[in-house]
Amino acid sequence: MISKQIAQYVAALSYDQLPEEVVKFTKLCILDYFSSLIKGRDAKPVQIMSEVVQQLGGTTQATTITGLKTNVANAAFVNGGASHVIELDDIHKASIVHAATVIMPAAIAVAEWKQLSGKELITAIVAGYEIAFRVGETVSPSHYYYFHNTATCGTFGATVAVAKLLNLSEIQIIEALGSAGTQAAGLWEFIEDGAMSKQLHPGKAAMHGVLSCFLAEKGFTGAKQIFEGRRGFFEAMADEYDQTKMTMGLGEQYKIIENSFKVHASCRHTHSVMDLLVSYYKKVKEKDIATIEKIQIGTYEVALNITDDPNPNTIYAAKFSLQFCAALALLTGSGGYNSFNEKTLQDSSIRELMKKIEVYVHEEINEAYPIEWGATVKVYWSNGEIDEMTSQYPVGDPENPVNEETLLLKFHELASNYSGNKRDKIIEIILNLDEYKSSDLMDAISS
Repeated sequence: MISKQIAQYVAALSYDQLPEEVVKFTKLCILDYFSSLIKGRDAKPVQIMSEVVQQLGGTTQATTITGLKTNVANAAFVNGGASHVIELDDIHKASIVHAATVIMPAAIAVAEWKQLSGKELITAIVAGYEIAFRVGETVSPSHYYYFHNTATCGTFGATVAVAKLLNLSEIQIIEALGSAGTQAAGLWEFIEDGAMSKQLHPGKAAMHGVLSCFLAEKGFTGAKQIFEGRRGFFEAMADEYDQTKMTMGLGEQYKIIENSFKVHASCRHTHSVMDLLVSYYKKVKEKDIATIEKIQIGTYEVALNITDDPNPNTIYAAKFSLQFCAALALLTGSGGYNSFNEKTLQDSSIRELMKKIEVYVHEEINEAYPIEWGATVKVYWSNGEIDEMTSQYPVGDPENPVNEETLLLKFHELASNYSGNKRDKIIEIILNLDEYKSSDLMDAISS
């Protein structure tokens, strides 16, 4: 039974067995999470979520980034939405899961409430990432066509992290996973009209992780074979799946170190192309871009399912338009948070270049997905020149990593509304979290 094996893994995991490399990397994941969380605070969807939470009320157990003191489930809900909205949160290739935005809001809220140690929080996050990634790997890529893996698979990760923090028994963890699976949801239809549902997804996944564990703690039962059962998660939500990925090597490896970080504020499926064209911009910026005849972009099918949009009409839609992101990268040499705005959205030169962009499924790149999230770009000039470039791994992948300094710069940029002293204090706590209580972190954020 898969849930039993997971429960045994979660119950047995301890901070002392975590390699130093894993602890250090987990701290960087936490730092990266707070970069997105802080910047996402003022986004309209997040403010609406915060207003609804205030309307619902609740005991003051944990802190939201919007400044509310509310119950743990509500705090996880708001912070889940806030950490996903700017499209700069982490991503795991093989599972297609943004883990931080579902696991950390739930875990940090519970750890704050229970006054748990930083070591306990780190351990819970490692466990949550492990299971979220494994679920995503098992059902991808077929699951991903209709379902947002971060929401569905992430629900299990949030549940595992909270279960570890609450010290649930093995049977309680099994019950919690059953409740998590029956709540796992998140449809891609929002992409068609740019609805705010994408922020609802991680918020609810984090909330459901908390709820599932609270219920199990009180004796509420859940399906024992929620994963492999004939009406369970795998059968219901994937045309094809490989359930051996759920437990192969479980407890012998740490999948969190497979995590990737984002440097562009757009859908991850656009990043290989953006990396190529940002580099290309530096080489050809003296040329007249208007003399480009066409640009051909070949990538994997899933990328085009999500990002083939030749005419985005909102800033958010632009982040999910491969054509817009490519033109933006080539014309400005940038794809950071500040690059996506009303001015660039309506920029006539970007719009004209977009008309010259052709996208297609590249057979070899498609076969390599999701191990590689690659792309190839051909630029045809009016003088007959053709430039071709290829990428296998976006910047930020383990195979093409960013360093701690880059993530620190990212934090300072996205948290620039905080004073330098406050930013330094938050960094100090995160990078030395094993010496602090979890509540010290949210105290530093909200002070």
